[in-house]
Amino acid sequence: MLCKLSLSNIRKSLRDYAVYFFTLIIGVSVFYVFNAIGGQAAMMEVSKNRSDIIELLTTMLSGVSVFVAGVLGLLIVYASRFLMKRRNREFALYMTLGMSKAKISAILLLETVIIGIGSLAVGLVIGIGLSQLMSALVANLFEADMTAYRFSFSGEAMLKTVIYFAVMYLVVMIFNSAVITKMKLIDLIQSGKRSEQIRLKNPWICVVIFLMAAAALGFAYYQVGWNYSELSRSRLIMYIITGCVSTFLIFWSVSGMLLRVVMSMKNIYHKGLNSFTFRQISSKVNTMVFSMTVICLMLFVTICTLAAAFSIRNSMNSNLTDLCPADLELTYLEYSDDEMKTPVYGDVTELCEKYGYDLTDEFSDYVHFHVYADRDLTLADSLGGHLDETLEEFRFLQTDVPETIIRLSDYNTLMKLYGRQPLSLGDDEFIVLCDFKSMKALRDSALTKGSELTVCGHTLRSKYDECQDGFVNISSQHINAGMIVVPDTAVDETFANMDYLIATYKGGSRRENKKTESTVRDAFEAITTKMTDDFDNSRFSLELNTKLDIAEATIGLGAMVTFLGLYIGLVFLIACGAILALKELSESVDSITRYEMLRKIGVEESDISKSLFRQTGIFFLLPLVLAVIHSVFGMKFAVQILEVFGTEKMGSSIAATSVMILLIYGGYFLVTYFCSKGIIKDRK
Repeated sequence: MLCKLSLSNIRKSLRDYAVYFFTLIIGVSVFYVFNAIGGQAAMMEVSKNRSDIIELLTTMLSGVSVFVAGVLGLLIVYASRFLMKRRNREFALYMTLGMSKAKISAILLLETVIIGIGSLAVGLVIGIGLSQLMSALVANLFEADMTAYRFSFSGEAMLKTVIYFAVMYLVVMIFNSAVITKMKLIDLIQSGKRSEQIRLKNPWICVVIFLMAAAALGFAYYQVGWNYSELSRSRLIMYIITGCVSTFLIFWSVSGMLLRVVMSMKNIYHKGLNSFTFRQISSKVNTMVFSMTVICLMLFVTICTLAAAFSIRNSMNSNLTDLCPADLELTYLEYSDDEMKTPVYGDVTELCEKYGYDLTDEFSDYVHFHVYADRDLTLADSLGGHLDETLEEFRFLQTDVPETIIRLSDYNTLMKLYGRQPLSLGDDEFIVLCDFKSMKALRDSALTKGSELTVCGHTLRSKYDECQDGFVNISSQHINAGMIVVPDTAVDETFANMDYLIATYKGGSRRENKKTESTVRDAFEAITTKMTDDFDNSRFSLELNTKLDIAEATIGLGAMVTFLGLYIGLVFLIACGAILALKELSESVDSITRYEMLRKIGVEESDISKSLFRQTGIFFLLPLVLAVIHSVFGMKFAVQILEVFGTEKMGSSIAATSVMILLIYGGYFLVTYFCSKGIIKDRK
């Protein structure tokens, strides 16, 4: 009997609360998909380095899954609260007919078990299907060989999903039992006759609080967006708290003055069903100030997380082409003391030949050169009067380090290898190269056309009033904080410092390049081992950096930020959409009699539909609009952190984020609208 009653209740719930079941199914499928990534990647042919990265990614996703499970668990409990509230009169009927609270709890227990098993089963089936599509994304990100790939099923991911969601449903059962225990028959009977109490707020107090909250937000925006040079960890935390509190106060004040503001615009308020529409909206916002705040902040985190993840991924892929135009970079520097404080010049090609290796045989083209360092020309000398300003922004920057100097002919030869434009200089000129944006801005402020520097005993003047874009080291990031290009006659070999060998491999294909690199790396390791034996205390610095290594690291970091961003972003979007949808559906059930009254006084069905559409749209837009405003300034702060990766691809990243929000958040809006429309139509 109880089982039959439970199944009947579930059928009714499927009609009225489809969003709840839809959210459970999507939550299960997303959870499975991201936890199955490790198993899918294990079936692909990837290098040892990428295999290690995949293992790290799997570990990180497992850690994030605990947080995600917490979010989904809270969402399920929150949704259950609304479902329980909707059924007060049903529970009152059970108790009136003599059913004990224990039997009511048993009905809810059976319903939760059936819903849990059903949502898990459907969610896992969808998740297994989606995971096959995810494997294509994994292969694309890790550039894996898919020839040996076959249909995959992750038993570990399924077990983890079942365990986590079983715990969530157990919490729901405990919550439901606690609610049933506290129920009183008189309260259940009168629940349908009592509206949620709304305390009217003084509109003038609301206006004052709104202005104060907006001012506090503006102050926090300025501090993190423009005054970040004075930003410390404690201050950042303080501004984050200020933003959260201000967001709550804005929703609190808007809930109290929204209706009054619209009522003051009589032409708008008395037009059509606007008076009914805005009273409905005001009622909803009044009862969801805290929830609106949480949803707004979650949307803000989602937008920033997704935009930053896509930006890092896109920029690093682009940078790999632009900033890594050679296959290999070998640098060498000797030291004359055990503390490695006094560098002396050493020729890297002679070093290799000394130990019986000629690496140039493996190269189709290469450039061998060295840079220079003048101990009387440091970063502090270059910045001049702007030194204090620099130290405020870069507190741990070493300004007593000698500037890196390169001869014009060496730089132009390297640019020919890189396929970039050469530079030209007069005999008494110099150019500063820099592509690290924050450092470039500071150097530009200290650099004017004709400003002078003494380089290796020669007085030179700047050819330009700003740094020129350029680099020497191959990388996937903009890391050149400054390098000075001077005429060949301005330096001599007594100032020689680090030696460079930058080259491209003979092979054209990726397979040939890997084979060449393996040969070079074996030689490099052999030389390093012999040098360690020959040099007391290892007084040398010999470093090998290759395009393949950089690509491995780039792919790994890009994949990690992409998957983590997608995982957190999807779950947060689902949670936000589901909470708003459940609240709107709950309000639709409460307002059935109001819509019936509208029909009785002759209001057209099309006008009722328009009113419902506007209510739902404004309800979904309110937290999103403020979240977007937060995100504009949040991304302004994030750009300062992301500039090392490059922010040129930020536009496309924001576009991709917008599409995701439109599809998921907008999808929840449409589903909510049509479900609400069905609720008020079905019960005329």
